[in-house]
Amino acid sequence: MDRIIGIDYGRKRTGLAVSDPLGIFASALDTVHSANIIDYIKKYAENESVVRFVVGYPRNLDGAPSEAASDVDAFLKLLAKSFPDTPIDLEDERFTSVLAHQAMVDGGMKASRRRDKEEVDKISAAIILQGWLDRRSGGVGTSFAANMDSIPDNLSASRGRSSRNKKRGR
Repeated sequence: MDRIIGIDYGRKRTGLAVSDPLGIFASALDTVHSANIIDYIKKYAENESVVRFVVGYPRNLDGAPSEAASDVDAFLKLLAKSFPDTPIDLEDERFTSVLAHQAMVDGGMKASRRRDKEEVDKISAAIILQGWLDRRSGGVGTSFAANMDSIPDNLSASRGRSSRNKKRGR
């Protein structure tokens, strides 16, 4: 089944996400030491058909590439050399770490896990990939990053009173 891999590349760690076979939803996959990322993807591709990469590209608020862009540029060259027949798309990664933290809070993740940078990296990769999938489909997808305000109160305890507390009259 065809998969698209989302990548949040960093100097030390790289977060990975993967699409569902229909290319509608992104799910956090793993966080890997950046030195091992190509080997990890090659091993993954032995079992799954990887048809595209979506790589988060670091930009400043003015849209210009940030300092970290040179690291991503070097990684992009290595990725293209290692997977010459697989297309690579770039996705703006501004604010993905902030959105990842908010998604973890909204999802009820314990504070100890929210401090784990590996969790943040793979969730950031999922946000990067989901944004790309949503735009490709004309915005039909369900990007939690873009639609956090549309989550019904009864699905998110962090939005005021939880549904359990509402039933109890609190």
